[in-house]
Amino acid sequence: MLVLSRRVGDSVVIGDDVVVTVLEVRGDVIRIGVDAPRSVAVRRQELLAELTENNRAAASPSPAAVDGLADLLQRRQRRDDGPTA
Repeated sequence: MLVLSRRVGDSVVIGDDVVVTVLEVRGDVIRIGVDAPRSVAVRRQELLAELTENNRAAASPSPAAVDGLADLLQRRQRRDDGPTA
């Protein structure tokens, strides 16, 4: 990790076309601006981590949900395999 000290108005260039500028410092909050082409994804790390966790949870159903689905399928199979008139 590169650690830099910058003042308000100072910028850092990443690659050829991403510019990060310090806009404001207020106590322990720092506002930065990111100027990047649309082809470069710029996301907040904490939101990306939350999205990843939500996707992981959605892709992994709970054991109770799996058991409930298995029961439903078994009842449907018994109904479909029942005696025919």
